[in-house]
Amino acid sequence: MKNFVVKMAEIFKALGDPTRLRIIRILASNMEDRFCVVDIAKRIGVTQPAISQHIRVLKHLNLLDSERKGYKVYYSVNTDVIKEFKINMDELFRKVFIKCNKNIPCSECPEIEDCK
Repeated sequence: MKNFVVKMAEIFKALGDPTRLRIIRILASNMEDRFCVVDIAKRIGVTQPAISQHIRVLKHLNLLDSERKGYKVYYSVNTDVIKEFKINMDELFRKVFIKCNKNIPCSECPEIEDCK
C-alpha cells in the first residue's frame, strides 16, 4: 500500500484539474445513473478523447468504477475510495492543528509513521 502522503498527493493532483473535478461532481451528484464518455463530454463541453484521458487518470487512482455494456463503458464514482479520501482529509486537518511537541528532526522521530 502506498504511503499516506503520496496517495493523498496523487489524488489532490488528479482533482486539481477542473475538468476531472467536474467529472467527479457529475458522477457523484447522479449516483443512481452511470455515464459513458459521450454523456460526460456533452455535459462538460469537452471532446470525447479529452474526457477519455481524464477518465484514465481517475480510473488509475480507483476514483471511478466502470461497467461495460455492449460497446460502451459506463462510469460511476467509487464511493469506497471517496469515503477513504474524506477520512484521510479529516485526519490531515486534525494533524494540521496539532503542534508537534518533539524537538528533534522528523527523520529521527520514533513516531514518524504517524505523520506519513
